[in-house]
Amino acid sequence: MIAAVVLFAAAGSVLTPIARAVGRRIAGPADRDAALDVRALREEVEQLRAEVDAMQGRVGQMDEIQERLDFAERMLAQARSRGALPGAT
Repeated sequence: MIAAVVLFAAAGSVLTPIARAVGRRIAGPADRDAALDVRALREEVEQLRAEVDAMQGRVGQMDEIQERLDFAERMLAQARSRGALPGAT
């Protein structure tokens, strides 16, 4: 009888951690909400990257517009200095 109790205790102490490990492996991630949060964060990062790319394109457009405005201002100043505009003094 004592031998049976010792055998069951030994088997339980060896098999319990193995059973827990197998159960965790079957269940998947320990915290499924954390796995969902990671997916949501990845999607948000991708969305933010797309927005940054779009903003960088707009910055390039703004630079071009600024260059054109500077050119137009220089041309207008030259025309004024020559008196080529109506009403120039």
